[in-house]
Amino acid sequence: MDRYASLFRELSRTCPDLELRAEEPMSRHTTFRIGGPVRLMALPKTEEEARKAVHTALQHDIRPFYMGNGSDLLVSDQGYEGFILKAVDGLNTLECRDNVITAGSGVLLSRLSSFAMDKSLTGLEFAHGIPGSVGGAVTMNAGAYDGDMKAVVRSVRCLTPQGEEETVAGEALDFGYRRSAFQNEERLILSAELVLRPGDGGDIKALMDDFGNRRRHKQPLDLPSAGSVFKRPAGYFAAALIDECKLKGLTVGGAQVSKKHAGFIVNLGGATCSDVLTLADQVRETVLRETGVALELEVRTLGV
Repeated sequence: MDRYASLFRELSRTCPDLELRAEEPMSRHTTFRIGGPVRLMALPKTEEEARKAVHTALQHDIRPFYMGNGSDLLVSDQGYEGFILKAVDGLNTLECRDNVITAGSGVLLSRLSSFAMDKSLTGLEFAHGIPGSVGGAVTMNAGAYDGDMKAVVRSVRCLTPQGEEETVAGEALDFGYRRSAFQNEERLILSAELVLRPGDGGDIKALMDDFGNRRRHKQPLDLPSAGSVFKRPAGYFAAALIDECKLKGLTVGGAQVSKKHAGFIVNLGGATCSDVLTLADQVRETVLRETGVALELEVRTLGV
């Protein structure tokens, strides 16, 4: 019996309520709708289930990969020979005290921002249309429209690589452009504490609606994608550079540089991981040759 079969058997015995899936297609769990099967996936509903899954995996000498909503993840067509712990749908508690919200790592940003609006708290309007979870947003310091997680997150509870609970706060969060102290993905985020400001519910809703309308007008929300494929290079905008090079509509297999927003690569139907990466390489090579600017992938890859 190999390690993964042994892990499946042990978790089934000691944590019978934990949802486990073997050979689960990752195309079901990424917004790109791309990816082959993962050897084993756990979908904990509670922090206790998550702790048990992590501890048991470590006992089997297996390092879990932690994921949220899969909105910035591109998985190999061959899949991933590993163990994934997915927090979305579980770890989804939300609490509010005064102007502080404590959110489980599996809470979707759309739900979190609406919760803040209902409490007349401002500061999370930018997050309303981002299709990620709290854990993923903290990991990547997600942001839009001049707002980001760095501006609102005060502390994060997580499990260390050894499976022990710790709280990370202040400068130790190491937030930067699309990065944080959790970038190496060796710690499972359990929850985050966010400090917001009192505001007017009507004004908050109006701003969220405005951001939503802008997204619908500018972004190809009707096709599977992982949002912006490239990070913003210093002094430039990736989409503007790609547009300048007349790459909108460039297609490889089922993957295409969006005709609506040059910063997006979309899945026209049946796109593979290889299609996306080949297309991204062509874009980077062309932009570097014609503008001298090197683009860096923002989307994360797994099993590649």
